[in-house]
Amino acid sequence: MTVSDQFRGTGVAMITPFKKDGEIDFAHLAEHADRLIKRGTGYLVVLGTTAETPTLSGKEKGDVLGCVIDACAKRVPIMAGVGGNDTRAVTEALKSPWLKGVQGILSVSPYYNKPTQEGIYQHFAAIASVSEWPVMLYNVPGRTSSNMASETTVRLANDFQGTIIGIKEASGDFTQVMDIIAERPQGFLVVSGDDSITLPMIAAGGDGVISVIGNAYPSQMSTMVASALDASYEKARELHYRLFPMMKAIFMEGNPSGVKASMEIQGWIENALRLPLIPVTNPLYEEIARLDAQLRRP
Repeated sequence: MTVSDQFRGTGVAMITPFKKDGEIDFAHLAEHADRLIKRGTGYLVVLGTTAETPTLSGKEKGDVLGCVIDACAKRVPIMAGVGGNDTRAVTEALKSPWLKGVQGILSVSPYYNKPTQEGIYQHFAAIASVSEWPVMLYNVPGRTSSNMASETTVRLANDFQGTIIGIKEASGDFTQVMDIIAERPQGFLVVSGDDSITLPMIAAGGDGVISVIGNAYPSQMSTMVASALDASYEKARELHYRLFPMMKAIFMEGNPSGVKASMEIQGWIENALRLPLIPVTNPLYEEIARLDAQLRRP
């Protein structure tokens, strides 16, 4: 299996479970990692946006990653989120001892600073030059306020083959996605950063998803992605449209508020978040519960 093959298919951007007092619930975190693996998730993504990483201390980040590594026990690859808008700080973070035991890095395009395309290129070039791990780029303009153009992605893919192995694309721009797929070097992954457009991205030549809804419905999402990658589109469409209403609902009041509500409804975690994020409103909670009941029917 090549490095790229490890991250083709369904990855899940893991939530961080909290107790009602705001402390990390490590017991449920370990249970969740085990559940995801047993229900078909191909790899685990730790310390991403869905993990509420901006609210975790440096020690907590190491503890969360260590907990997942231990629970995983090398059954599937682990990708850790290491990104930011200070290039020097990101390259220093890549030296952190708590990264031992991961198989890849997910690094978001710099946010808030709004760098030029050349600045984005130089940022990731600096990361690639020091990383001991394969790096997956992450383009999410809705959070960073700047888009990483397809030309920049393809340039990085060509200049750092073997280190920069793919991109999590969450621009929602299908022309951009298809430009990357058409121009990428062999083995460079293009994975969806949006659950709801995973199926059409795979149909266009994409390689899978880093999923949020997969936290709550790992078997269904993994089967949908595997079916699409196998060109079994009738089965993939059936599963996609079964999940589609929930995909929309869990993002209506932000991530991970929606998916945590769904997971509490299933009895897996407490519906607890750290400020500035808050639980979903009661009407949305009731709608998520209704959709969950539908999804759990045979």
